[in-house]
Amino acid sequence: MRLFAIDKDETITAFPAAEQIPEGQEQFASEKELAKLAAKWPADRLINVSNSFAGVAGFGADLKPVKKFTDRKTAVKRIWAAIQKLDAPTPQETAPAAPQAADVAPKRAKATKAAKTKEGASVPREFSKKAIVLEMLRRKEGASLAEIAKATEWQAHSIRGFISGAITKKMGLKVESTKQEGGERRYKVLG
Repeated sequence: MRLFAIDKDETITAFPAAEQIPEGQEQFASEKELAKLAAKWPADRLINVSNSFAGVAGFGADLKPVKKFTDRKTAVKRIWAAIQKLDAPTPQETAPAAPQAADVAPKRAKATKAAKTKEGASVPREFSKKAIVLEMLRRKEGASLAEIAKATEWQAHSIRGFISGAITKKMGLKVESTKQEGGERRYKVLG
């Protein structure tokens, strides 16, 4: 039976001997020892450790990411079952005594969002604040910061950021800004 160690990054590594485990890593050799260690861990750490195996090749398709566990016992049981795949004999183990590298659970690749183009900009939901602001800006006279703030309960800097980011950059619309005689600025979508 191998020894297992977990580092601060929640990476679990299987080692053939205790001398090979780096200092500062928590070590365990059985499900009972893992449960003893996990009793001190916050629930988030159990979830992160468990989810590090989910969806990784070699650990089974049945391991799905979790948001929470019903109890620590369930979490420990799931983690222990996953790391048993690290303990499977490797071809090097069948060869005569040669130095071995530790088996490490692979890191899971992070998902990335696909960037939207201006043509693929989303259409706002009906009656959403985004839709309300767009409707106000498409009026013949446009809308002032005060009018938009009253309708959306947004602050002035949020409105200016929304017009600059969401409307002009993401949606690709042209917005005209004019200053009235009273000093009030009005915004209007052109076209």
